[in-house]
Amino acid sequence: MSTRSRIGYQLADESILSVYNHFDGYPEFTGKHLVERYNTRAAVRELIDGGDMSTVYDCDDNPTAVHYATRGETDVEPRLDMNDDSYLSKAYGEEYHYVYTLDGEWVCYHMHQFTDDRPEVITIPA
Repeated sequence: MSTRSRIGYQLADESILSVYNHFDGYPEFTGKHLVERYNTRAAVRELIDGGDMSTVYDCDDNPTAVHYATRGETDVEPRLDMNDDSYLSKAYGEEYHYVYTLDGEWVCYHMHQFTDDRPEVITIPA
């Protein structure tokens, strides 16, 4: 089983451009790698521009994201949500949502996908 997540960055009009991440979406893995490796707007844009992915960190021998497009898959382009409410929709089934804000900070939302609880901001471990 996978821990699915969505990773995005906030645009100037406060819309969010994001991609699906299939594996290890929990904060102790994906959150940690986002904070450590994707800590500039340019790096985040490059990550998101690659489209949907299997993981943000393949392995120590290949510490890069694995995008579906590199395997020849199609229809994996980033998704644009016009506001937070749309981005934080539970309709897609991800367990965590990450946003790189206009202030240059990563925010992680626990989506409480399997309960009726609303998404909540949680800390990304250092």
